Amino acid sequence: MFFEENKLLLIAGPCSLENEEVTFSSAECLVALRHKFSKFKIVFKGSFDKANRTSIYSKRGVGLKEGLRLLSEVKSRYGLPVTTDIHLPEQAAPVSEVCDVLQIPAFLCRQTDILMAAAKTKRIVSVKKGQFLSPYEMKHVVNKLKESKTQEIWQIERGTTFGYNNLVVDMRSFIIMKSNGCPTIFDATHSVQLPGANPNGTSGDRIFVPTLAKAAIASGADGLFFEIHPEPAKATCDASNQIALKDFPQIISDCLRLWMAVK
Repeated sequence: MFFEENKLLLIAGPCSLENEEVTFSSAECLVALRHKFSKFKIVFKGSFDKANRTSIYSKRGVGLKEGLRLLSEVKSRYGLPVTTDIHLPEQAAPVSEVCDVLQIPAFLCRQTDILMAAAKTKRIVSVKKGQFLSPYEMKHVVNKLKESKTQEIWQIERGTTFGYNNLVVDMRSFIIMKSNGCPTIFDATHSVQLPGANPNGTSGDRIFVPTLAKAAIASGADGLFFEIHPEPAKATCDASNQIALKDFPQIISDCLRLWMAVK
């Protein structure tokens, strides 16, 4: 297994693989953290397609071919395992040729065909709990993956819809979801989104990211997921909740100290 109980699992990278500069500067930040801290297992994340954007006119990404090229470069140049999200069953096979982990988006977590296609690749499958699911219902998602002979399963908590344009994180989720026998990871940046609150798309409030991340660690999370960017205000997606590279090392240092204390 890739996951190790004695190391904090960290998944991080830009929301979208916008270009080489954003991709490689984010990877360099993660490599620096890997050199500084020995208690991390780090995976680079970046999306080649943002298929669930609010507006049809929103930028979706660089596409499958260019995205896989960038992720392959991250693997070879920086020695980091990589992951990206897939949106169609037929994307699983080509993505698995490059990526060590296949991520299933929250809105697709109940789609049997995409889960089975990801499992068939024999790669790790990281599945986000839908905003519309209780943590108890994740057992059905995990069972589909187990029945499909998935090699290793990660569960990601990213908040639950609360009324209109808001998400809340139930810290009980980590204990409940861990009872499925799989690591549970907290998506700290997507959990502060305000879906649809902006007339042109999703908004968010990154000021709450460090607090929620530490609360998740204290509640038993096995790992953390962050979207990071050299200049979040210029990001093509999730500009309001991505963390600036300059601020990320301190946030991670604080989380790691808390994780070690909890352990």
